[in-house]
Amino acid sequence: MGCGRCRAVDQDSCNGGNTHGIDGALGPEEGLLAARLAIRLVFQSVRLQVNSVAVLTALILGSPCLAAQQATQAPAQFPALPPAPRPPSAPAVPRFVVVIDAAHGGDDPGGKFGSLLEKDLTLALSVRLRSLLGARGIAVVTTRESDAAVPPDRRAEIANHAAAQACLSLHATQTGSGVHMFVSSLAPQDPARIPAWKTAQSAWVTRSLALEGALNSALLQAGMNVTLGRTAVSSLDSLNCPAIALEFAPLSGEKGQPPTAALDDPAYQAKLAEALAAGLLAWQAEAHQP
Repeated sequence: MGCGRCRAVDQDSCNGGNTHGIDGALGPEEGLLAARLAIRLVFQSVRLQVNSVAVLTALILGSPCLAAQQATQAPAQFPALPPAPRPPSAPAVPRFVVVIDAAHGGDDPGGKFGSLLEKDLTLALSVRLRSLLGARGIAVVTTRESDAAVPPDRRAEIANHAAAQACLSLHATQTGSGVHMFVSSLAPQDPARIPAWKTAQSAWVTRSLALEGALNSALLQAGMNVTLGRTAVSSLDSLNCPAIALEFAPLSGEKGQPPTAALDDPAYQAKLAEALAAGLLAWQAEAHQP
């Protein structure tokens, strides 16, 4: 009698029904075909889900064309995320510049103190102070770096062009003891849109007095004698920045005693330069306060 499942002519040809496995299960070939079909269905289902996510992402980003393209592409490619915004940069700190003006030079020797010339003394102090300030990160502009004659108006042009926060005009004298500092005697005035050349300092007198105070504190802390004053100083009156004329004299001992430090004493000049640098650092901190 024939087999009902495989249409074999008889039971012997059917091999007793073992072609279909035990208890009616699928045979090896039919089982393999069914497994392949199941795997294909799983991959198609995953692919549809991925494409659905890509289409939804494109719609959220507001691009219908991209959504249609993603619906037909395989495998799905997700759009790149926009770059994260950069944090705002901190405001730049204004550049702090100091101008050092070594008085005299060239065919203008300045004061003559025995074998010493004022132009050499001021240049030596200028070089010391410039080195100290530069080592502390302060930008320095000098009106001269050698024994050169620089006209007064040219010195003012250099200082004004530098947009400095402080200008020191260095002088030397044999009169008195220690350091004498002077601020222009011009009356304080409001800044003018176009300041007059010979009275530009009048808009800065108040700040010049404050600079003098910072330097005075540093010099006194260093144990130096300081005299403060105001006078007509042609080298300052054309400057549009806080400006001081500084004149250093020998350090005197008790009355009737010889000076304890001469003008050209390297230790004295080093001590003076250190005190001035400390005062300018304090001035820088004050100038950069909000």
